[in-house]
Amino acid sequence: QNMLEELLIHKPDDPIQYMINHLKQNNDDAPRICVLGPPASGKTTVAMWLCKHLDAIRISQETLLFREILALTKEAKAYKERKQKIPNALWANLIQERLSNVDCIKQGWILEGFPENQEQAWMLQSSGIIPRHVVVLYAPDTVLIERNSGKRLDPFTAEVYHTTFDWPSDPLVQQRLVKPEDLSEQEMSTKLLEYHRSFPGVFQIYQKILKSINADQPCMDVLSQVLTYVQTRHRSAAPFTPRILFCGPPGSGKSLQAALIAQKYGVVNICCGQLLKEAVAEKTKLGELVKPYIDNGYPVPDNLVMKILAERLNALDCMTNGWVLYGFPRDIEQGEQLQKSCIVPN
Repeated sequence: QNMLEELLIHKPDDPIQYMINHLKQNNDDAPRICVLGPPASGKTTVAMWLCKHLDAIRISQETLLFREILALTKEAKAYKERKQKIPNALWANLIQERLSNVDCIKQGWILEGFPENQEQAWMLQSSGIIPRHVVVLYAPDTVLIERNSGKRLDPFTAEVYHTTFDWPSDPLVQQRLVKPEDLSEQEMSTKLLEYHRSFPGVFQIYQKILKSINADQPCMDVLSQVLTYVQTRHRSAAPFTPRILFCGPPGSGKSLQAALIAQKYGVVNICCGQLLKEAVAEKTKLGELVKPYIDNGYPVPDNLVMKILAERLNALDCMTNGWVLYGFPRDIEQGEQLQKSCIVPN
């Protein structure tokens, strides 16, 4: 699915070579995460913790401007020095340039605090930058305003601490903490207003891969919930034909569960015992061979059962809609025969 997405986005002249290169990179499991939220919601703390935990590369507006040497950094810094807003297109190009570096391709990336609005999100998408998981932190505005005033920064590690909620235990770290260029309460309120105005547009774009997490709880609880989410896999949109096998002792409810699954997902419900009885009733060639065993109460030989089962599971309705099977295999030999017949449940 990832490879198909990349093909559609980049439209390479030589798609076969492109697919070979994609498979060689073997980076489909590398994290691609956006951490979003209002000011003082804890984006930097979460992003830095995720980077350590997942061995990914953290990218934020600060790292792009002050820690990277990219072709567009100078242009972006010039806007900053003139106290002008950096255009969305320039941000998107900076991010695209950074994410195309080999470390981001191999290790994956955590994009912190970006996109801030719908236009930026569209620009990222049109550049082929599509996150797999989007984490949105939220907390009441009153909490965020209070947090903002107690924020402290470690200039060595760029880690963020707080005088009330997250004070470091190491005295050396305590000594070197500095107060960042803080927003005043009024500026913070304006920023929050702007965030609440812009965010619905971002939510609309990422709603299928987005998880909102309450940041107004103990730090470790927030981090634990974030990690649990970013380690989940989203359901693939690729076509899928279910081949389901129900096993269990007599009376465990196989037939009921199979019937419910078949009804809900439109797959073909197959009971092995019932299939043998139908073959006998329809007087098929295989049915005639099975009849003496059923009439005398003997178990039907595995090779006959397999022939009837394979014929049914290879029928058009089973191949198209998928199937749910119970009553077979009952032992390891039957399981091995099922595999040899290339009937493999998924």
